[in-house]
Amino acid sequence: MAVALTMARMKVSLLRHSLKGPMTSTGVLLGVLLAGWTLYLALTADPAVLAGAYAVWMLGWMLGPLFMGGGDESLRPEHFSLLGIKSHRLASGLLVAAFIGMAPLISLVASLGLVISGVRQSPAGALIAVVAIVLQLALFVLVSRVAVALLGLALRSRLGAVGAGLLNGAILGALCQIWVFLALFDQSGVPQLVWQLPSGWGLLAVNGEPGRLVALAVLDLVLLGAWAALLSRRAGAPRTSGRPRRAVTAHGALGGVFAKELRTWTRDLVRNYQVIFSLSFGVCFGASPLLLGWDGMLPYAGPIFVVMAASLTSNLYGSDGTALWLTLLTPRASDVRGRQLAWLAAVGPAAAAVTVVTAAVAGGPWPLVLALLAAMLGGAAGLIPLVSVYGLVPGTDPHRRGGNPLRVSDDNGGLTGLAYLMLALVVASGVPAGLVALSYGWAGVPVGLATGFLSAWGLGLLAERRLRERGVELLQAMRTGRRVPVLTPAGPPQRVRTLPKTAPPPLAALLFLLGAIPLFPQGIVAGIFVANGVEGQSWFLATYLAPGLRWPAVGGMVVLGLILFGVAAHQTASARRRGRALPHSRSA
Repeated sequence: MAVALTMARMKVSLLRHSLKGPMTSTGVLLGVLLAGWTLYLALTADPAVLAGAYAVWMLGWMLGPLFMGGGDESLRPEHFSLLGIKSHRLASGLLVAAFIGMAPLISLVASLGLVISGVRQSPAGALIAVVAIVLQLALFVLVSRVAVALLGLALRSRLGAVGAGLLNGAILGALCQIWVFLALFDQSGVPQLVWQLPSGWGLLAVNGEPGRLVALAVLDLVLLGAWAALLSRRAGAPRTSGRPRRAVTAHGALGGVFAKELRTWTRDLVRNYQVIFSLSFGVCFGASPLLLGWDGMLPYAGPIFVVMAASLTSNLYGSDGTALWLTLLTPRASDVRGRQLAWLAAVGPAAAAVTVVTAAVAGGPWPLVLALLAAMLGGAAGLIPLVSVYGLVPGTDPHRRGGNPLRVSDDNGGLTGLAYLMLALVVASGVPAGLVALSYGWAGVPVGLATGFLSAWGLGLLAERRLRERGVELLQAMRTGRRVPVLTPAGPPQRVRTLPKTAPPPLAALLFLLGAIPLFPQGIVAGIFVANGVEGQSWFLATYLAPGLRWPAVGGMVVLGLILFGVAAHQTASARRRGRALPHSRSA
């Protein structure tokens, strides 16, 4: 008990100094909205719908930390490895600390739907709901911790990284196409499976099966024991890395960088996971509508794979940590060009194969998908180094990563913002070729090749120039999280604010999030529906309009999304300029 109380006080102290920033405020706002929606379902909907909502909450707890750098690890097991605390006591203390934070509080509010459902049944159901809330919240937290620990162990081997990437990419791809499953539920009702999931046991107990509480309590204890065992594995077992199947020879400066980067792509299991995850996401995202008998999105699995792979590798230089000093001390090293070629070699062949296979299965449209693939591959190859050197987020050196390999940086908010920005920019790079292909057919393919080549060459040139001129400052940022000292005529060098202080303002983070809605589902996805003649499809506005208004609606949504992203990017840049201009009062 003393260990748990001490860890709880440590967590409270950490939160008191860290609950700020745009990503926190935006996440809290979205969580409150989702919790309110869940309570509304508890008041008005059938209990089966509420059980489905709690299944989504459990999936969110399982998958959310996997895509956000391992979730909240303010208190890490490695911090206590030298204190001799037994694994079950350490797990219990970390579990108590895990209940302190905004995410558990929001989930607690959503779980109050059990009380509402119990009151609708009987007074006894309301009393049972109080116990069910505690057990269900413990289930959510423990499932999250066990999922992160299992993935950490999986990323110790190539086979585990591949398996984890396939599974997580498939689940996220299906969740992003949630409208498909909602349409299926409209046709056949909520499946009985949601009642059998652990997330539905508390609701079953409230609705007349109190024995489910015992099963839920036993499951919580089993998960706690599993987490304790995984913590000991995490603290003790070293993380291995893969080996390339064959040696990569290098010729010249460009070849040396290419060979080094290609070895990194084959040996770094986190990068293996990112590529396989992106591939699985693209295929499952495009194939999910097949459940409704519609294959119109299947041919775009390849471009979707490219977009996701670019977003996950948007912090390319930051992920290498302080290894940048090797580049700075190597004259005439074509670092940017070598990294571009290596990224294309790692992603391009798989993207081309997926595009050809899926387009052949669906019967086209060949000009559009080939034009988009060429333009987005080149755009991503140019944008990745450019965004990485201009919006670098200091990362953890690969050899210093802890027991959670997903945690490649302490600034998860910065990484998330960079990933969203990359998503929008890569999609925008394919718009010109896509429009030409829609209007003139095969003429879009050479346009896609030209725009892809020009994007890779021109943006890579800008990134190379930035790296050459500001490389020392970038290395300083990665090493300490601070900019280089600024020399002023009036006095000694002064330190500027740390990088986290120049994070995007809350409004910018909200605009990044809101801009994705009109740009992707209501713009790009709805445009695919309109191009294939689909009408009245789920919640895509353009499919419900008159034929003459559909394309203007699609174009307006795309423009609105780009405007929101542009305003958010402008506010972010302004905040960073203000942050750089504010020196600390103390000298270097």
